[in-house]
Amino acid sequence: MKTLRAYLSTLLIAALVITSLPVAAAPAAPQSMDLVSTQSVLAGDRAGADRERINEILARADVQDQLLKQGVDLDEVDARVAALSDAEAQQMAEQLEQLPAGAGVVGALFAVFIILLVTDILGLTDVYPFTR
Repeated sequence: MKTLRAYLSTLLIAALVITSLPVAAAPAAPQSMDLVSTQSVLAGDRAGADRERINEILARADVQDQLLKQGVDLDEVDARVAALSDAEAQQMAEQLEQLPAGAGVVGALFAVFIILLVTDILGLTDVYPFTR
């Protein structure tokens, strides 16, 4: 009985090794080699630049003071800016660029407040308790 068990064990191990070789030796599926258009690369760079511009403005001490006065958590603002779509980031960056120097703080805070409010109403975040 022991010899039969040893023979069957050896046979099963050999069968498993032989059947698994084609799976292990199979080449990986080739990755897509599509061409990347210049427009798609530029759009990605622009979205990153827009987010950087928004983060630069939100990193200013006067802007952060105003956000804290309105009861907005700064970590939540960073998370929301990161969650913006490319179109939303571009729109917000354009609005921030159009604001006059010095008066931009109030407008920037208002824009951030509106964006946070809209995402809170849509249920994407939970910042303002009065939206429930």
